Amino acid sequence: MAITPTDPLTLEVVDLIGAVVARYHDEYEEAAARHNLTGAQARVLGLLSVEATPMRRIARQLKCEPSNVTGIIDRLEARGLVERRPDAADRRVKIAAATEQGRETARELRESLDFAREPLAELSTQERTALRDLLRRMLGEPR
Repeated sequence: MAITPTDPLTLEVVDLIGAVVARYHDEYEEAAARHNLTGAQARVLGLLSVEATPMRRIARQLKCEPSNVTGIIDRLEARGLVERRPDAADRRVKIAAATEQGRETARELRESLDFAREPLAELSTQERTALRDLLRRMLGEPR
């Protein structure tokens, strides 16, 4: 049976994905606000807490203009959450990195997101693995 964009099951799945995304987004924005951050600032801080990243790559990941990232980094830097460094391989390139305070704030943000964690805890390891694999497949990512 061919799947069409209007078959009832596909429509229900699309609606459910939309509801999950909306709830996650709302909780993420609320968690960011508790730290006096915007959602965009929190997302950048989360990225930088994993690894120092060139500012142009951050812009690509967020699908925004580099000038927007510059403003976000400026505000995070003013709060002591990130710092800029020259790239060792190309001193013209600026790398943004989370400070220790920034990594701690990002960790607190991640830990305060209960919406996804609580329902996922009710799923078995096998179910969470299947869900992860399906989401990766939908995004075209390798397993």
